[in-house]
Amino acid sequence: MFVPSDGAFLNLKTGTLNSFSDQRKAELVKFHILPSYFSLSQFQTASNPLNTQAGGTTNREFPINITTNGTAVNITTGIVNASVSSTICTDNQLAIYQVDKVLLPLQFFVPPLPPAPAPAPSKPKKDASSSDSSSVNVVPSGATSLLPHMLQGMVYPGCFFFLSVCFVYMS
Repeated sequence: MFVPSDGAFLNLKTGTLNSFSDQRKAELVKFHILPSYFSLSQFQTASNPLNTQAGGTTNREFPINITTNGTAVNITTGIVNASVSSTICTDNQLAIYQVDKVLLPLQFFVPPLPPAPAPAPSKPKKDASSSDSSSVNVVPSGATSLLPHMLQGMVYPGCFFFLSVCFVYMS
């Protein structure tokens, strides 16, 4: 658990904590807690990014990165670079470390990454030997596909994606 000093709170920009909703304040507290025990020496071999009790490390959720230099332990959130200034308590099951800054999660200030766009459907190749390419598509297997013509004029948004995927698969 990382506990900011009184000075860390005083150094926050005025109104920072008051600007957070109750849910954000709860996430902020959980962001200062690791789900498992780490001694100071275990931070030297920690695999970054580390999960916090606030959430995971994907899509800018709530990751922290720990680096060490000798006995110094540094924490980076993407917004704040903090250092462990002292050990308040440790008993091999729980460790409480004082940090010199309030750990502010990246997610509070940077929106999550948008989902990756769906791949564009490939356009069917027209067969030059086809005499009436406007009414029939010939797919690589030599079979005839009438699906594009069946879809003309259909306006079913919920089904469009599914049918587009089927069309690409059949082509």
